Amino acid sequence: MSVMPLSYKVWVAPQVPQSGRGPLPDGSTRMWSPISSTLIYGEQDAVLVDTPMTISQTDQLIVWLKGQSRRLTQLYITHGHGDHWFGAYRILEAFEDVEVLATAGTAAHMVPQSSPEFRASFWDAVFPGQIPVGSLAPTIVGAEGFHLEGHELLPVELGHTDTDATTGLHVPAADLTISGDAVYNGVHLYLAESGGIGGIDSWLAALDAIEDLGSMHVVAGHKDPKSSDDPAHIAFTREYLRDARRLLVESTASREFYEGMLALHPNRINPGALWGAAITLLPQE
Repeated sequence: MSVMPLSYKVWVAPQVPQSGRGPLPDGSTRMWSPISSTLIYGEQDAVLVDTPMTISQTDQLIVWLKGQSRRLTQLYITHGHGDHWFGAYRILEAFEDVEVLATAGTAAHMVPQSSPEFRASFWDAVFPGQIPVGSLAPTIVGAEGFHLEGHELLPVELGHTDTDATTGLHVPAADLTISGDAVYNGVHLYLAESGGIGGIDSWLAALDAIEDLGSMHVVAGHKDPKSSDDPAHIAFTREYLRDARRLLVESTASREFYEGMLALHPNRINPGALWGAAITLLPQE
């Protein structure tokens, strides 16, 4: 009997306001980008890739998951940023026997994100009372990957993209690559950790690796919920990064860089991510 192919669906957590971080230059509230969670499923079982971060976002995701008529068996985390896995605490409460998977690099990067000191200084300060608590010890998975109803799901090491030790997940049986935060789909990129020597160059190399997989569907870690998962967003992300690399050299202050990038990419969601990079990487006037 032939093995049935896999399918996927994407649930996108909405933007949420940030507390205590000051407005954007136009006076609007600084927001957090929409976050993608991808359900890969067969006839009976399913794997979730990434979670949102807040209690409310994750509870909405849980309601959606329970309506999919599949047994959730595993949760794969693409990278260590807490906004892609803090919801795992509540997922594990809602679904018994789910195994959390991550590469060694991702698992190591998760540890400081959830330390009491960093949570208090950043996550709980920016989202007071909104971030779940718990404990998590991912099962380490290597390049050999894992399986869903007889099909391979293969981690792809991407190195530094919007942070260190990031990965994607390649699902040949669905002609799908989940990019984590390597590809951004209609959303301003988080560049604050990519200002060092080679940071953007490494990210560009990761985009080449994703493109080489040749998947028909590429799911971005942060995406416009109205946008399709067209692999063209690899090229759009590459264009954004090249523009950012050039303007970071040419700009003398944060506002100049910010306004220059907005002029080149006016239709992307959440300029707050861009402003955060501008004030981190360049001096303010």
